[in-house]
Amino acid sequence: RDFGSTSELIAKMAQAGKEQFGSGWAWLVSRNGKLAVEKTANAMNPMAKGTNCLLTVDVWEHAYYLDYQNARPKYLEAVLEKLLNWQFAAENLDKEDQAVRAAAE
Repeated sequence: RDFGSTSELIAKMAQAGKEQFGSGWAWLVSRNGKLAVEKTANAMNPMAKGTNCLLTVDVWEHAYYLDYQNARPKYLEAVLEKLLNWQFAAENLDKEDQAVRAAAE
């Protein structure tokens, strides 16, 4: 919804994963109900800053090396288009919306 299309969201997640130097993560997050994509290095995560994380993609080498060698972009394409549970992310966003509505009552 905040990216215009699912394909644009996937492209932004893939870009974040490709641009993450070394080990880390690409994240779909929600800040005050607005979706965004972030990347973090090593063991850092957006939750440490109070950001609601909806979904993540592991871009540590151990996640893809056996199947994809050094081809991180191919790994990201496969994971983002075929493996991620987008319904899980939608449910997490809905839970956030419910908590916000409950707090406002």
